[in-house]
Amino acid sequence: MLRIILNGVNGRMGSALRTAIEAEADLQIIAGFDKKFGGEPLPFKFYTNPEDCAHGADVVIDFSHFTAIPALLEYCLRTKTPVVVATTALGEAERALVEDAAARIPVFHSANMSLGVNVLLHAARLAAPALESDFNIEIVEKHHKEKTDSPSGTALLIAEAINDALAVKKDFVFGRHGKDDDCKITELGIHAVRGGALPGEHSILFLGPDEVIEFKHTIFSRNVFALGAVNAARFLAGKPPGLYSMDDLLSAASA
Repeated sequence: MLRIILNGVNGRMGSALRTAIEAEADLQIIAGFDKKFGGEPLPFKFYTNPEDCAHGADVVIDFSHFTAIPALLEYCLRTKTPVVVATTALGEAERALVEDAAARIPVFHSANMSLGVNVLLHAARLAAPALESDFNIEIVEKHHKEKTDSPSGTALLIAEAINDALAVKKDFVFGRHGKDDDCKITELGIHAVRGGALPGEHSILFLGPDEVIEFKHTIFSRNVFALGAVNAARFLAGKPPGLYSMDDLLSAASA
């Protein structure tokens, strides 16, 4: 039985994770962390501060807020508990903490837990080097009005993955405006759309002189993130200290 602690248990993703975990016979939630109380009793111990938790677990799954990362990593380091960090919009300070923690405990981090998004990343890495000389590259992401960060962490993840694959890195341009934008081939445009109840959508456009290649991924349910996080937790349990990613999980699955 894999014993799991959920960080951000009362959020939307926390709810989706509870449903996903409860459907698996080999998984058990033993505790939950969240800064806010939920509207209903939980069938396991609940803490507003990880410092107050005396429970041991096999792995922590984090879907919270970037401000909660320092306290969570302190708990995981103190208890030597592997952690899946699935929270988006991490800043440089939080990323540094994640990397430092990975020197002492197993840490799985991805800006997007969707299997489909990570396959999209793989495809973009393969396509970009062949097209970089003659094709403009633009990324467009769309989300519902309640998503507060823009551009999305996934859009930035895609942009960075493309840049890593190029012979000459491109300059990121966040939204295009003005009257003198000559859309240089050396730029990579990143655009965010927010409104209504839009599902999460990411498009990569390779725009050539006479042809267009578009890669597109749409998510209709948070369940895909929950499933990815559960798979990451299973993968991480028992691993030595280190920083792991979806690439490691996918490589292990295909081996």
